[in-house]
Amino acid sequence: PQRRMNLQVLTRELSLFLESRVRVGLFGSGVGFTLVLCFGATYACYYLSSIAKKPQLVTGSKTFCHFLQGHCPVVTETYYPTVWCWEGRVQTLLRPFITSWPPMQYRNDLIKTADGGQISLDWFDNHDSIRYPDANTRPTILLLPGLTGTSKESYILHIIQQSETLGYSMLLLNYLGKTGRETPLMAAAIFSAGWNVFESADSLEKPLNWLLFNYYLTTCLKASISRHRQMLDKLFDIDLVMKAKTIREFDKQVTSVMFGYPTIDDYYADASPCRKLKSVGIPVLCLNSMDDIFSPRHAIPVEAAQKNPNVALVLTTCGGHIGFLEGMWPRKCTYMDRVFKQFVQAVVEHGSDISNM
Repeated sequence: PQRRMNLQVLTRELSLFLESRVRVGLFGSGVGFTLVLCFGATYACYYLSSIAKKPQLVTGSKTFCHFLQGHCPVVTETYYPTVWCWEGRVQTLLRPFITSWPPMQYRNDLIKTADGGQISLDWFDNHDSIRYPDANTRPTILLLPGLTGTSKESYILHIIQQSETLGYSMLLLNYLGKTGRETPLMAAAIFSAGWNVFESADSLEKPLNWLLFNYYLTTCLKASISRHRQMLDKLFDIDLVMKAKTIREFDKQVTSVMFGYPTIDDYYADASPCRKLKSVGIPVLCLNSMDDIFSPRHAIPVEAAQKNPNVALVLTTCGGHIGFLEGMWPRKCTYMDRVFKQFVQAVVEHGSDISNM
């Protein structure tokens, strides 16, 4: 016992001695500072060479390209992702918690449809607009949130805030018409589109992506069904729907059935925007990050965009899905917000430059 006690004392004293020597040796002599400096320099070199890059601008029209370069210069500038969270998954997960939630007051309209459903419209009227005091001539922006999204999402609120500074009004509507050149819209901006639904589903079913994103989104979708179970019980096997573990399984039991598709493959084929890109008839700016797990880089329709003069792809190296954080503490504005503001302002004020493309 005495020998064991002496060994414990000796071990403790030796540990304290080594700790003090390491502390003095590293920081007292400046070695620690040198190591930190070297690490910082190495990380800075990696960040500047591999992370911070100019986006790739892809379009089939020189006119559209020159329009963006002249009136929307942000798409040609180097994008500097937040240095401590530039990875796609991290950007996607942290954005709702890091960015602010601007206070917005909506006016809601409910439109009943012929099939008994309803469309909810949240309006931000912007009556205080100095530049456009007349509501009849005030530009209107239509915002369509993504899967499970609402008008209360942080990125939607930020886009509205950017529009408010320009003096526009906007409409939130979960509806998208595909009318080609006959559309009343002047132009469109699409952020983090899932171009190929098959590829998106495959990516989201990888183990880590399923754990971080797929399971949560599937849970939200099932909750929306559960809230209206009494109404939907006659249309679907709700017990089977509640067993869905992925978005694909949910779509197989609910979405494809709801819209009358024979199989989920038929639904996914029809829902993939990459197959319709050639028919776009108005100027469309599409911002995607090549590390977006919702839209893998190999599924981005670069070749199709090059064949349509109305389409421009802006592809960043980093940014995640609806992330695009920048700055040391990206609370107020993101790269996506700046792209949106500049492009919308360019279309409203200089739209005639691309109206005849």
